[in-house]
Amino acid sequence: MFEESTEVVFNKRVAKNTFFMGFRSITMADTSRPGQFVMMQVRQGMDPLLRRPFSILGVNGDVLLLLYRVVGRGTAILSERKPGDYLSVLGPLGRGFETPGEAVQPVLVAGGMGIAPLIFLSLNLARKDQQFLAGYGISSEVVPFDQLGIVGLSPAIATEDGSEGHHGRVTGLLEAVLSVKEKPSVIFTCGPLPMLKAVAKIALGQNIPCQVSLESNMACGVGACQGCAVKNAIGSNKPYAHVCQDGPVFDAKTLDWEVI
Repeated sequence: MFEESTEVVFNKRVAKNTFFMGFRSITMADTSRPGQFVMMQVRQGMDPLLRRPFSILGVNGDVLLLLYRVVGRGTAILSERKPGDYLSVLGPLGRGFETPGEAVQPVLVAGGMGIAPLIFLSLNLARKDQQFLAGYGISSEVVPFDQLGIVGLSPAIATEDGSEGHHGRVTGLLEAVLSVKEKPSVIFTCGPLPMLKAVAKIALGQNIPCQVSLESNMACGVGACQGCAVKNAIGSNKPYAHVCQDGPVFDAKTLDWEVI
C-alpha cells in the first residue's frame, strides 16, 4: 500500500455520466492486482474531507486506470479534474480475485460500474474460453471498450429496457449461459447489491464456485473506521467481515445473503 500525490493523465467521458481516468504511479501500477481498489481525494484541499473508493480497471505502463460514474458531489468534482492536476491516492487496497485453474471456465458477470474490476481480471486471465456478461439499465450507459483502448474483449450485453443486447437483466444471460455448459464453471461478479444477491443465489443453487466483489461506502479503506462491515455466513469464526480488508472480493458462500 502506498500514499502518493499522483498526476492525472486523462479524464474523459465515455458513456452517460461515466468517466475514464488514468493517473500516474509507478509503484501502484507495479503492485495492483485485479479486484483491488484505491482511495482517492477528488481534489486538493480538505473539501470534501473523505476520499472515495474506486476499483482499478487496469494498468497501462505506469498509469492506473479507473472507471467511475458521477452519482454525487464527490464524483462530480472528480469529473472536472484535468490532465496535469495532482490528486492524493492511497492504494492498492484490499483482497483481489483468485485466478482459476484451467479445468474450469471463467464466467464474468458485471453490472454497471462493476465492469471495471472484471475488465482488469479478464485482461489478466487472457483466456479464450472466458465468457464476459455485462448488464446496464439503458444503452446510453453501455461503456464502449474501444474508448478504453481495449481490443479483443467483446462482452455479451444485457439492458433492462431492451435498447441493446439481451432484453432483461444480466442474470438472465447468466442462466442461459450456464444451461448449455459442459465444462465446469467459476463465476466472478461485481455490481449493485441486488444483482450480486441474484448471482450468488444462482451460483450457490447450482454449486458453482463464485467470487463476489462487493461495492461499499468507505471512509478510510484500511479498516480503521469499521464502516464497511458485512455479515458472515452462519458458522463463521467471526460474525462480520470488512469489505476494505477482508474483501472487496469474497467467496460467495462465506457471506450471509439474507442479511446483507
